[in-house]
Amino acid sequence: MTHHDTSFPVGWKNTRLRFVLRLNPSKTEVSGLSEDEEVSFLPMEAIGDDGSLRLEATRRLGDVQSGYSYFRDGDVAVAKITPCFENGKGALMQGLVGGIGFGTTELIVARPHQRRLVAEFLNWLFQSAEFRGFGEGAMYGAGGQKRVPDDFVRDFRLALPPLPEQTAIAAFLDRETGKIDALVEEQARLIELVKEKRQAVISHAVTRGLDSKVRMKDSGIGWLGDVPEHWEVKPLKFMVSHVVDCLHTTPTYEGELQYPAIRTADIERGVLLLDQARRVSESVYQERIQRLRPEADDILYSREGERFGMAALVPAGVDLCLGQRMMMFRVRPENSPGFVMWALNSDPIYQQVLERTAGAMAPHANIGDVINFRVPCPNRDEQLAISGYLDGVTSRLDELVLKATAVIELLQERRSALISAVVTGKIDLRHYANAETVAA
Repeated sequence: MTHHDTSFPVGWKNTRLRFVLRLNPSKTEVSGLSEDEEVSFLPMEAIGDDGSLRLEATRRLGDVQSGYSYFRDGDVAVAKITPCFENGKGALMQGLVGGIGFGTTELIVARPHQRRLVAEFLNWLFQSAEFRGFGEGAMYGAGGQKRVPDDFVRDFRLALPPLPEQTAIAAFLDRETGKIDALVEEQARLIELVKEKRQAVISHAVTRGLDSKVRMKDSGIGWLGDVPEHWEVKPLKFMVSHVVDCLHTTPTYEGELQYPAIRTADIERGVLLLDQARRVSESVYQERIQRLRPEADDILYSREGERFGMAALVPAGVDLCLGQRMMMFRVRPENSPGFVMWALNSDPIYQQVLERTAGAMAPHANIGDVINFRVPCPNRDEQLAISGYLDGVTSRLDELVLKATAVIELLQERRSALISAVVTGKIDLRHYANAETVAA
């Protein structure tokens, strides 16, 4: 039953949530407890988009009684701030220490009237596309501070099944979404395995080569180990002709936006995510290419932040510039840009980055460190062969990841559609409710 739909199964009653629940219960309920009482504590990150809870954190009651949301086992909470609301954050509170919890103030806490509303059913209603969709339309505020008002929840109109049917619906969705979630987890594990294999293939090829029978020698570098006997190991600065750091200013994104300004978020190992890159105007572009205009097969390298230590090539036919926290290399003619790029993405090179940033609060690689990275260096023909091999293998593995990601998206759509269809009565579960009652 949507917010405005008028059709619903026989026996269901048209009502508003305000008549079957109470919002934001009073903290006076715990006023008789000792301030030293341990209670569960839930910051927003402890509440999953899938309704899960991480309950390891606790606090003294006296430390959280003021300034935090209060809830008990059996309450149902939903995040009210964007983007947490749209992402589906919320949960049925259960397993709280002493049955009591406090947490982020960005929650709306609902306590169902036991004789009218089953908490598990309410939890699924809060996850439905109808509730979330109408909630987005009711948000107030600007930008990242938009919130769903409490009155939206109070005034949300629904068709309410009888209690036995609510219980049956919740049990049905627990079971069926559990099956879907297991399939999603299976695909997620596949993606992780493929990514691990991808990284292993890259690291092996750029440090051992493609000939399994080649004689090896000790590189003399502990993290690198043996390399083919005829290879050299060189500092990166002897394999590149130009090293360029980005301007240490944030690009302005105003005017006629034409040129991608590549940030760390736009780069993965061997892949440039041009479609998502933010664009800048002609004047900003000209300012940001003064040090060196990026050309096809130059190497872009992320040197700071969560995604530091990743490299990708500039594609042909694209005019772009460096955003923040990026570096660029131009490879000498005697070397293959593709090989150097893949080498920078390998585990041995990344290990050098980690050693130089150990203990840093905000990891970043300095130019002086990066140009002295020790890189395995075969002759150019072998570099080209390795680069071509890795282009092919990683492309096939990336395709597997894309297919698994598409399966996950399809499963998540099916999950959302199932929840909405069941809580609105479009799928008739009265026979299921009767069977549950008989079994009980």
